[in-house]
Amino acid sequence: MLNNQNLFYNKKILIYGLGKSGLSAFKFLKKDNSIITYDDKIKKNTKKITKIKFDYIIISPGIDINKCSLSKFLKNNQKKIHTDLDIFYSHHKRNNKITITGTNGKSTTAKILYDVLKDQKIDARLVGNIGNPALLETKVTNKTVFVIEASSYQLEYSKLFKSNISLILNISPDHLERHKTIKKYVSAKFKLIRNQSKKDLAILNNNNFYIKRELKSKSFLPKIIKITKDIDNNLLKKIDNQYFDTDGNRENLRFILEVARILKLKKKVLLKTLKKFKALKFRQETVFKSKNLTIINDSKATTFSSSVSLLKSLTNVYWIVGGQAKKGDKLLLSKKNCKNFKAYIFGSNKNFFIGKIKKFMKYESFSDLKNLIKKLSLEIKNNKSLTHKTIFFSPSAASFDSFKNFEKRGEYFNQLIKRYMNV
Repeated sequence: MLNNQNLFYNKKILIYGLGKSGLSAFKFLKKDNSIITYDDKIKKNTKKITKIKFDYIIISPGIDINKCSLSKFLKNNQKKIHTDLDIFYSHHKRNNKITITGTNGKSTTAKILYDVLKDQKIDARLVGNIGNPALLETKVTNKTVFVIEASSYQLEYSKLFKSNISLILNISPDHLERHKTIKKYVSAKFKLIRNQSKKDLAILNNNNFYIKRELKSKSFLPKIIKITKDIDNNLLKKIDNQYFDTDGNRENLRFILEVARILKLKKKVLLKTLKKFKALKFRQETVFKSKNLTIINDSKATTFSSSVSLLKSLTNVYWIVGGQAKKGDKLLLSKKNCKNFKAYIFGSNKNFFIGKIKKFMKYESFSDLKNLIKKLSLEIKNNKSLTHKTIFFSPSAASFDSFKNFEKRGEYFNQLIKRYMNV
């Protein structure tokens, strides 16, 4: 593996994709290199670019080399393709890096770990898919610890990046429209582990089917730490945070506790941090709570698996679901998990969701989210029952059929709730 710190120095480099990571790479590299930028959204002479002999091609995670303007050129130059994570690693090899990946819970786990380290007076930086692009971090010292959220897209293209401690939280079918098969998706996630050395650590959820299967079929260099046991009830009582009542959030917590053990963090400070942690915006976020009604905004949920962990712990639920369905997604639920549930389905793939949900619960479908909330608000107002109800906005789908991203979808939901439910 190449690891020369001057690898990206005095070179001719193409930066493909001008989103956050691409722009950060341009800013970081422009002083010492000859840079050409390209983005599919900005019209440029592709023939001229393909005739240039580049030393490296820095590609943004969102670029699919099978479906982009320079597809043929990229395939012919795959050995030259790197990512912002590769540049970051080449300049910060000595720093400790804790990298988190998985299908669900990456951002939340990364944020909890960042808070934990900061409260322990450690110079921690939160980078990657969450927080600042890694290359924009300044005033980095040898003591700086990076907490990195890494997606399968980033890992798939990276060649140099290596982590001291790697976490794979869980794996379920996702992004198959890009990776094509679950096998390739799993392989992209496990690249994080394959790139590690014997000195490194990998923490994995051995209760997960895909992770367990991969560990059985292959051998890896780093020390593998398998997360299998539930958290002790006495410890949960000390943490005393309702956020960790659901299976999914306890799963995230198990990883945090294991990292804390490895780093020998102060237990009293750790418990204090965990006790005060609150959900990230649009991730199982309680936006309203009264005696008879709780409203949860979980717009970040883009697959069934990301909704189910909390869904299983609820009763008397109005479940708002729909959007752009994910290829290969499965609803692993049973009727006993659906006590007094009713689904409210919206978006471009209504028929897909009706087909998955109708055997588990009653449902209604709507043309859009606005009409859905209007009808639901009337139903809530006319319901004189004293039973506590939960409105669970957890779409289990991508937002791109109607919204730019899950944040915009979450914001719009909150606006509708305020407008039609007066909360």
